Amino acid sequence: MKKQITLENRKVSYTLRKSRRARRMRLAVYCDGSIVVTAPFDLKENTAEKFIREKSKWLFSKIDFFKQFKGHAIARYSEEDYLKYKEKAHAFALDRVNHFNKIYKFGFNQINIKNQKTRWGSCSKKGNLNFNYKIVLLPQRLADYIIVHELCHLREFNHSKKFWKLVEKAIPDYLEIRRELKKSGVVFD
Repeated sequence: MKKQITLENRKVSYTLRKSRRARRMRLAVYCDGSIVVTAPFDLKENTAEKFIREKSKWLFSKIDFFKQFKGHAIARYSEEDYLKYKEKAHAFALDRVNHFNKIYKFGFNQINIKNQKTRWGSCSKKGNLNFNYKIVLLPQRLADYIIVHELCHLREFNHSKKFWKLVEKAIPDYLEIRRELKKSGVVFD
């Protein structure tokens, strides 16, 4: 259900999704600027508005982060954009995986480029590396971190100390980049 709220003299449109499976409210801001509040089915709508007001500082920080990509495909979700950038993203991911794999020498099956709303990368148990096509539109250091992160999952399929030591070999400032990604709301694992 489409809704609108005024926060700090700015009109903000959002989608309210009620879910029988939701145990608590969740607020998400996506790359295209869309805002979604997921709430338990029996929750009153004014409770959702109160929740948004309480999270307004966080909400505006995410909106502002994604504004830097305005005019780029990262701000949209069309099949046309995906098709336009898919090959470029695949070539980029393949090049960066090969570059970093000179350090690790891990075997992998294939690299897939996907059109996902919130996920930036993943690694399958079969050794497939999957990346969002929008990775090619990210700043290089963020894209490299995502690629190394997924590459390291080929050896450590978890987030243990061993895993982070592997990441650190190629990305010494990975903690700083993780903080930046977390603050920005980029989901990649």
